[in-house]
Amino acid sequence: MTGDGRPAAGSRTAPRTRAVAAGAAVLTVLAGLAVRACTDGDFAKYAGDALYAVLICALAAVIAPGARPAVTAGAGLAFSWVVELLQLTGVPAELSRHSAVARLVLGSTFNAPDLFWYAVGAGFAWAVTALAASASRRDKAR
Repeated sequence: MTGDGRPAAGSRTAPRTRAVAAGAAVLTVLAGLAVRACTDGDFAKYAGDALYAVLICALAAVIAPGARPAVTAGAGLAFSWVVELLQLTGVPAELSRHSAVARLVLGSTFNAPDLFWYAVGAGFAWAVTALAASASRRDKAR
C-alpha cells in the first residue's frame, strides 16, 4: 500500500483493484449497450461518448491498479481526446470501413462536442474512484 491508500503495484490488493476495475469495465459496456438499445438521438450519442471515456478509465485502472484516481481519469481522457482528434486525419474512417472493431474503438468522424462529453465521463470515473478510495482508507483506519 502506498502512503495515500492506493495499492502498490505488487501488493496483494492490486488483484482486487484490478478485479473491481474489470467489473466496472463490464458494467460500463452493458450500460452503453442499454443506452443504445433504449434511447436514440443526441442523448444516446453523448451518453455513449461519456461511457466510452469511463470504459477507458476503468481499463487504465486494470492496467495500473496502484495509480491515483486523477491519473487513471487523466489517462482515459487523454486517450479519448487523442482518438477523437485522430479522426481529423481520416485514418479511423478508413479503418472503420473494414472493421467493426475499429469503428467501435476509433469511430470515424470528428465531432467537437465529443471532447466535452469525454471530459464528463472521465470526471465521473474520477469522482467514483476517488470516493471509493476515500471510503477504503476510512475503513482501514478503523
